[in-house]
Amino acid sequence: MGRALIIGCGGVASVAIHKCCENSEVFEEICIASRTKSKCDALKEKLQGSTKTVITTAQIDADDVEALTALIKEYKPGVVLNLALPYQDLHIMDACLAAGVSYVDTANYEPEDTAHFEYSWQWAYREKFEKAGITAVLGSGFDPGVTGVFSAYAMKHEFDEINYIDILDCNAGDHGYPFATNFNPEINIREVTANGSYWEDGKWIETEPMEIKRVYNFPEIGEKDMYLLHHEEIESLALNIKGIKRIRFFMTFGESYLNHLYCLQDVGMTSIEPIMFEGKEIVPLQFLKAVLPDPASLGPRTKGKTNIGCIFRGKKDGKDKNYYLYNVCDHQECYREVGSQAVAYTTGVPAMIGAMMVLTGKWTAPGVHNIEEFDPDPFMEALNKFGLPWKESFHPDLVDSCE
Repeated sequence: MGRALIIGCGGVASVAIHKCCENSEVFEEICIASRTKSKCDALKEKLQGSTKTVITTAQIDADDVEALTALIKEYKPGVVLNLALPYQDLHIMDACLAAGVSYVDTANYEPEDTAHFEYSWQWAYREKFEKAGITAVLGSGFDPGVTGVFSAYAMKHEFDEINYIDILDCNAGDHGYPFATNFNPEINIREVTANGSYWEDGKWIETEPMEIKRVYNFPEIGEKDMYLLHHEEIESLALNIKGIKRIRFFMTFGESYLNHLYCLQDVGMTSIEPIMFEGKEIVPLQFLKAVLPDPASLGPRTKGKTNIGCIFRGKKDGKDKNYYLYNVCDHQECYREVGSQAVAYTTGVPAMIGAMMVLTGKWTAPGVHNIEEFDPDPFMEALNKFGLPWKESFHPDLVDSCE
């Protein structure tokens, strides 16, 4: 049915590529392109004997817009799936515009030299994509991604208006290391050390990092400490969900993780400001990334489950209603299936599905769109089919039980 160009060959990309090959009726051909072509070749060698999908590889620097544009024009994909670093989003969007090909990513743009991320940079491309007649789908991971699809599904099927959304991300996996991150350490640490924020009554409320803590009893996992963070899907959901009064995002962290993180912050190792070391300029956080365990190596070590979902509160037929949509994913089952832990799996599967929605024509709207702006039903069906079955509760525990 179609052809996709996949940029990146890290942990999330590996999962997405596995799933594209599982879905060869849609992804008849894929090209894996990365700065390190040997990684692409190794994944091709691993997969090509077990799939009907035709796999090719290419070397590309995603910051080189001219070279990337040439690759897209040469390969002629129906969609470009961006699984590179968030710093590279705008360059890849520029190349898609120049080549006239639709675009899908999993995380919003952030400047490399500033620990700040928001959608304004990518939303600024709306008119360009509209005039080019091509679609850009932003945030087709899990959070952002599935959380937006869950919100659209709840709005379509369960509510007349949604007033409150709490997005809960729990990783109860144990990898056995004193300190490690489950995805790119540089991106992860920048995210969790930033100020928190939430949307309430039409404005942003900013908090200190890890200032707001709650304890929640997660289905199939149990009680975990979770902390309020800023997260990009809050920004788009505040605009796209009818009746919204407040949106918050919480993520779980264990005591050992936080103790190590605070220590690293105190000695300056999480800084993104360059310093001179033995006559060479280095960024402390990038050095820390180099010495921490590679997230791709955590798969065989990690045991336990993730639980990610949304608790909605709103009205249906004039009555108050609570509703919880979530997914539970087992780290070891993910590793047995695709050689990855669940954090990469829960991002890589929705990445493939988002690309599939564009490639099959189910989601087409020239311009730049967040994932909740499209019909959620085919995406929800695909989650069940490709390894992330969703569950629902009509009487969930609330984050603030006094409300």
